[in-house]
Formats: sequence, structure tokens, C-alpha cells
Amino acid sequence: MAEGKFEWGLYPRLEEFVKEQVSSFLTKNEFARDLSTRMLEETSTRFTDWIDHIAIPATAASAAKLSSIGLAEESQNDAVKGVRVFRHSQSYLFPFLLRRGGSTEIALKPESIEDFAQAIGTGPEIIGEPFSRLRKAIISKEGSTILSAVERRGYGGYLIKESDDRDEYLSIMGAFFGRRRLFESDEEGMEETGVLVSESARRIGGARASDAFFRAERAYWQRRNRAGQTQKARQDRLGLGWGNHDHHTYRSSRKNFSRMIGIFEKLGYACREKYYAGEKAGWGAQILEHRECGIVVFTDVDLWPEETRMDFSHKGLRPRGELGTVGLWVGLHGESILQAGMHHLEARFDHDKLSADLQAYGLKVMPPFSYFDFLKQAFTQGERWKVDGKRLDALLSASLITKEQHSKFSAEGAIGSHMENLERDQGFKGFNRSSVTKIIRETDPRKQRFTGA
Repeated sequence: MAEGKFEWGLYPRLEEFVKEQVSSFLTKNEFARDLSTRMLEETSTRFTDWIDHIAIPATAASAAKLSSIGLAEESQNDAVKGVRVFRHSQSYLFPFLLRRGGSTEIALKPESIEDFAQAIGTGPEIIGEPFSRLRKAIISKEGSTILSAVERRGYGGYLIKESDDRDEYLSIMGAFFGRRRLFESDEEGMEETGVLVSESARRIGGARASDAFFRAERAYWQRRNRAGQTQKARQDRLGLGWGNHDHHTYRSSRKNFSRMIGIFEKLGYACREKYYAGEKAGWGAQILEHRECGIVVFTDVDLWPEETRMDFSHKGLRPRGELGTVGLWVGLHGESILQAGMHHLEARFDHDKLSADLQAYGLKVMPPFSYFDFLKQAFTQGERWKVDGKRLDALLSASLITKEQHSKFSAEGAIGSHMENLERDQGFKGFNRSSVTKIIRETDPRKQRFTGA
């Protein structure tokens, strides 16, 4: 169950306000309206899921109106003069800015502002230096509406100013893209990764280092996942990149779980809710979030009932003589934060349309494990990876797999990664515990069908 302060709710009044603002904007801005249509048709994504923030005139909505739908004013260290920022702390939805003037502005969030500008053919002036904390471009002005785009690299504010760490950021991003992932032992790998992360955060701050780290992590995952490659190519036709990411999922062995959590905490991540999937599930998860970066991490580990009442993310978990679904995946492929990479990347889509559209590329989407008005989730068919013989021998020697499983995994590999098709509505920020348990069971490598079976 989720911890008390993380009982995520539904906020239909907030969603209705968002829909009203977006609908009114698209009615008045033809370029944005056409782009919204292209997003849906060409990438199976919704315009709303690409919004970084909406700025509206103070005459159009009062602070009292925003407060009535759950938005609270935030203090801004890098405040833009005359602008007040409002956000719903319990919702995934973007902030609203109240400002002087008579125009409404919607700012989109592509990964790269140059890619976006070139793809949609507007050639706007870009404000802000490459690889700085915040950059912006005005895409389309029509009447009282402005469509803009922002590129963020580890910064949650709204002031565009010169960054004095751009060279350091580029150096660190290069180190993350090229970091060593295969070691003689996992202990050595965890130690070296922790040192690299600590030093990077010291040099440019946790938020900037986190942005660089996860750009590299998404690229590493994508290289070994055909669904990810296909969908990224679709989104890149509009220069969008992975700006619609929802959360990043890692798997860990029990012995290295607290070390992995510690690495994320060095980047500035705060532990959010813990998930316990029930006494018979055999797994648990810690969810972490970096508020400045807008990045969420979901971390899975084998967990036994008596351990759900302890702080398993920090106190450490001792190895046991059996493996659950998560532990076996790590045993076959390695630690997510090292050689295996993410188990899956979740991004926000129009759920039903993506499921249908991927079929044209020969990609199947598994039956949904959540299908509610406020949350829809489904994995793409798993990507099968070759399994290293030394790993299989070690698992067999420890009696953690059978001889038959050893033979089949050796011949046919094992499911490695997925892409998750996710749709959120009504401001819901949480996860569906019972359904996540179901899909983890269904993707257990021991249950996969082999061609020789």
C-alpha cells in the first residue's frame, strides 16, 4: 500500500479547467491546432502531455479561482517580475502562470528546441545558450495567443540566464553516455557508478547532473528496445524526443538495492511512496522523484512480507535462497543501473491509438494491466535478450534455475525490456498496485513461452 501522505487523488475540476484552457487556445491558434492534430496522428501522443506550463493573463483567472481547483502559489527563487506560479502539489499536471498582459501562452517541452524548431519548420529565434538550464523559442503568435517551446536541462524555474557550467555539463553528459557498465563484480560497478554520480553532482549540482544522467539512460535503454526505437523515431519526426516521459523503471538485486537508491539520492531524488504488492507477490518498489527535473524513478526489488514494515530502501536486504521475478531478471541480465539498463521506460500517449498504431510496425502491445478512466497502462511485447552463459551457470550452480530452464534460456534468451504505453487523466499521479503485481507475474522469465516448448 502507498504511505499515507502519498494517497494520490483524482482532480476532475482541475482537468476540466486544463481542457477549457487548451481548447480555447487551439481554437484561436491555427498553427497549434494543426500541430496538435499531427501529434496525435503521427506520434499517438496528446498535445496536453507535451505542455510544460500555461501562462494566462491575471484578468482571465484570479488567484482565488486557481486556488478553488487545488492550485497553490509557489515561491520562486528565480522569479520573473510580475509572474505568479501556481501548481497542484498532488497532481502530475503542469503549473499555471498568472502574469500581466492580455495574451495566453502555452509552452511545450521538447527534449531539444533546435530539433523541434527544424522539424516543424518555423525557424524561430532561440533565447538562451545551447546546453544552458533553460532556453525558449516563440513558435507561433496568433491574436492573443502565443505558442512557445522551452528546453530544460535540470532547472524548474522560468528565468533565462547564461549558465556558467555549460562546458562542465557537456563533459559530465559525455561521461554518463560513455560510462563503464560491465565490471568484474557488481560491488565494483556500484562503487564506481556512485563515485561518478557524486562527483558530477558536486561539479554542476544534482539537478543538472540528473538531467544529463537520464538522457544517457534513455539512450542506452532505447538501443536495445525496438519499440522504443520505433516510437522515438515517430516522435522525432516532429522534433519532440522523449519529452513525454512519465517514469523510468529500474530493477535491482536485494544486495544492491539500497546502494542503487543511494546513487539516485546523490542526484537529489527524494523517496516518495513505497509500494508493497501483497504478501504473495514477492516484490516491492520504492518510487523517487526529483521535483526540479520533473523526473520520476520506479525501482523494483524482490521483497518478502516481513520486510514491508522496514525501511528496505536504506537498511539493506540480505540475499535469500530463492529468486522472485525481479531477482531472476537481474540474475539473467544484470543490475539495471549497470549492464542491463532500464527494464522499461514509461511515456504518456493516447493509449488506445498507440496500441493500434504500433501494429503497423509489427509491434504488439500486451493486454492492459490498468484500464481506468484516470490510468491506462500496457507493456509492449518484451524484447528478448541473449543471456550470458556465465550468468546461467552461476544461477544453475546456486539452484536458482533448473537444468531445463538453463538450456532454454541459453538457446532462446530471456525477456529483457519493454516500453510502457501509459495514459493519465484527472490529474492522477500514482500507480495501480494490484495491476502492477499482475503484469510483473506475467513477465516472469520462467513463464515465457519458448519456441522449443
